[in-house]
Amino acid sequence: MILESASLTLIGFIALIGFLLLFIAKFKWHVFFAMLLPLVAFALIPGVNLNNFIDAFESGFGKTLSGIAIVIVLGSIMAEALKHTGAIEVITKSMVKLVGKKRMPLALTLSGFILGVAVFSDIAFVILNPLVHSAAAVMGVSMSSMSTGLVVALQLTHAVVPPTPGPLAAAAIVGADIGKVIIFGALVTLVGALGGWIWGQFIVGPKIDAPPSEEYIGKSFIDGNIDAEDDSQPSTLKSYLPIIVPVVLIALQSVFKFTLPEENILNSIFGFLGWPVVALGIGVLLSYSNITKDEHKEAAKNDWVEEGLRTSAMILVVTGLGGSLSQVLRGTPAVTAVTDFVASAGLPAILLPFIIGVLGNTITGSTTVGAITSASLLAPMLPSLGLSPEVAVLAGGSGAIIIKYVNSSYFWVCTSLTKMDLKDALISYGGGTLIGGILSFLATWVLWGVGLI
Repeated sequence: MILESASLTLIGFIALIGFLLLFIAKFKWHVFFAMLLPLVAFALIPGVNLNNFIDAFESGFGKTLSGIAIVIVLGSIMAEALKHTGAIEVITKSMVKLVGKKRMPLALTLSGFILGVAVFSDIAFVILNPLVHSAAAVMGVSMSSMSTGLVVALQLTHAVVPPTPGPLAAAAIVGADIGKVIIFGALVTLVGALGGWIWGQFIVGPKIDAPPSEEYIGKSFIDGNIDAEDDSQPSTLKSYLPIIVPVVLIALQSVFKFTLPEENILNSIFGFLGWPVVALGIGVLLSYSNITKDEHKEAAKNDWVEEGLRTSAMILVVTGLGGSLSQVLRGTPAVTAVTDFVASAGLPAILLPFIIGVLGNTITGSTTVGAITSASLLAPMLPSLGLSPEVAVLAGGSGAIIIKYVNSSYFWVCTSLTKMDLKDALISYGGGTLIGGILSFLATWVLWGVGLI
């Protein structure tokens, strides 16, 4: 036991969270130091067994990263390849063909739903921004109508559906089955993404005067003939494969694990192919097979890898510290105290990860931090709360996109690129992520209520 006193544990626990949020929101510290210093300071509470604390800190950090670090790096490298090879544009074109140019807001929403699984939200939005302006001009609608569904969809799958780093990290911390998180995460985020599309196109979009910018009109990759082939870009099938193949392999591993006898040959085959390290490795190879330009062949050897490592670094250290926090809490009476409070108050247990995800994102502005914080705090409590690890990831991730506003870098990327007024962006994007997050959470609640997760 790290600390015997329940009252001191709760005081230290509340102070830790308070300082974490204060350092980020008030003093603008990097999340690494904002998490590290309060966690280390927890060891100064009178009565803490220092040796047990250090053991928990180190084991929690190492154990969490041991199963997820390589996967997060591979996912980041794959995102670089999708960005540079033109696969993002090809996927978006395919969605436009599917639903038609007259339904461009829906096409963009569906594109965001797919791309958010593999590509960081702000990167995808930067690439698609000229298309958003051009489509709004052609259809004669506001930027709010055209872009809100895309903004919400990108954030939802980024927060909930592996192999995006945030949900991968959250799943590792709570010990969730990644295949289940992919399958059910896709279902609940589709509900939320469509809610964001409805909010933008039909509810607030027509009321907001936010015209497209002329500087982007005519520069979109889709302004010409949508059926025209571009030899520098991969085919539609090859563009989708790096995303779909890893997701399917991981999902099949989970399906066969729970439906077939352990000795079945399919369990052996997909136990290896569906191992996230192998599945994401295959995804990277497939994304690299789309390289056609000579400069990309050189960049892929080192530049894309180094960029992927830089992108992964923050997520890895925050994930490790989240694992340390979770392991430290396991050695204190805080777990029992919190779960007893939830039970005595009559609150549905599923609200707890959702609320923590909301608070983490709303205060820090980071979807990833919100999802990881929720998983870190809930991991020791799940057995007592009666929640599965998968529910914790989905509920926490759904909360972690509520609400995107001025302290979120993603909010400013979308607002500045669409050239919307701050007030209009707050209504469109803040409201859209609120609706999308709530609907995804309610869908998660339904799946949990009927016993599917």
